[in-house]
Amino acid sequence: MNEKDYYEILGVSSDATVDEIRKTFQQKARKLHPDINKAPDAEEKFKELSEAYAVLSDESKRKRYDAMRSGNPFAASGNWNPSTPGDMDFNGWPFGGGWGSPFGASPFGGVGHTGSRSRARAYNPKVGADVVYHMDFDADAAKKGTRRGVTYNHFVSCEVCSGKGSVHTGHAQTCPTCNGSGHINVDLMSILGFGEIKMVCPECEGTGKVVVDPCDHCGGSGRVLTASEIIVDIPANSHDGDVIRLAGKGNAGTNGSSAGDFVLRVGVPSERLDQLQAFGFRLVGLTLPFFAYGAIAKTLLAFSFTFSIPLFIGLYLVFSRGIVGRRGIWWKNALRYLGDGLANGLVITLFLVGMVSCISGGRL
Repeated sequence: MNEKDYYEILGVSSDATVDEIRKTFQQKARKLHPDINKAPDAEEKFKELSEAYAVLSDESKRKRYDAMRSGNPFAASGNWNPSTPGDMDFNGWPFGGGWGSPFGASPFGGVGHTGSRSRARAYNPKVGADVVYHMDFDADAAKKGTRRGVTYNHFVSCEVCSGKGSVHTGHAQTCPTCNGSGHINVDLMSILGFGEIKMVCPECEGTGKVVVDPCDHCGGSGRVLTASEIIVDIPANSHDGDVIRLAGKGNAGTNGSSAGDFVLRVGVPSERLDQLQAFGFRLVGLTLPFFAYGAIAKTLLAFSFTFSIPLFIGLYLVFSRGIVGRRGIWWKNALRYLGDGLANGLVITLFLVGMVSCISGGRL
């Protein structure tokens, strides 16, 4: 949903002439052009500046933009007369949402507002995202299994428009700004003397299609945010990191697309190593290949002097945070961290051995 203030981006007043807009854009574009300005955000600012210029330098696009920005969508059509018979349809909405109507004048993804909700023009069906929820359980509850209620916020399909995003028109139409291509070209030749930039269309947001008459309730997205409660059954013998998935209980998709899932991640703190303890096991595993090589190469004393300190630090982190009374899953996780460190230590050991062999004239 696009709510950019193009006048502010360009740095001109709302009553600026086309010449003023062109001159201001020219000055700023020369400073922000990626070929000249090497700042990390220069390219993004240049694209935003070009987008603002593409809208405000075009009379028809600027008219639509100004109409919705002022909160008066009817001004964009220029020919609506509420006293003229036949101009009203759909329980008071003028023109029924055709391209000559104020709905067709809604600019660039929702600058105008209906109440406090933005009206979005872009028709962009996307499958809803999963809702991921983490919940901790004690060891006994995880072992025996339990049932928990969860209250969570998520998007649901809009009841007013049945998730389509439009109340009166059942299908999307080709974007009038980009003619369905999903992008617009800004010619910089006359402004900067070189180049052309291709940008995502600010009206359809790159989809090539727009909602003709955005639903007032959902703003055209086809979904609204709400709170729901769900009951989740935690099966017996669950462990830290287990995942329970409830299909279709996540976020509703946009413009009628299917919903995502509700995903509960089971947490059992007693089975989980804290970060320092996990690092301790990794550190111990990292040093073991060096001591093994030292014993084989009969240089154990030299390796012991070098790697005894990280070994002792790792052992301290492991034992100081407690290992007594830990259950099987905890030890399984501990061995996994130890194995990670062991693998890394083995790679480093082989690399160093290879380097020493090369220096001494040996072969790998």
